[in-house]
Amino acid sequence: MSSMLLPPDYVPTDDDEFMNPLMTEFFRQRLLEWRTELLRESVQTLVNMQNTSIQEPDIADRASLESERALELRTRDRGRKLISKIDDALRRIETDKYGYCEDSGEQINIRRLIARPIATLSVEAQELHERMEKTYREN
Repeated sequence: MSSMLLPPDYVPTDDDEFMNPLMTEFFRQRLLEWRTELLRESVQTLVNMQNTSIQEPDIADRASLESERALELRTRDRGRKLISKIDDALRRIETDKYGYCEDSGEQINIRRLIARPIATLSVEAQELHERMEKTYREN
């Protein structure tokens, strides 16, 4: 898919034809920018971890560093999972499946996609999914 020049102020609306080329390109660029930012943060996390020594002589400082490192690793893991979801969304764009609910096949609301470009479920399907998860957890 070749990239297309987007008008700088373009934002998809419900009035637009769903997943027309301009709208698709808007989401593709948004996903690619998000992915680039997450990769940049991931590299910075690695650099930070390599530059801080865990060999602190003071036990409180060492405990604090270990706590910070654990938090950085969790953040990095979350970023890795997000990148995987972004890659999935980009594949859905390539196969013309992006923007459609995986459960119902219906269009996902544009405002939802703008807020969460990796969404795979409509609001209704997501709510049903969460209710079923909650019921399952309570049993």
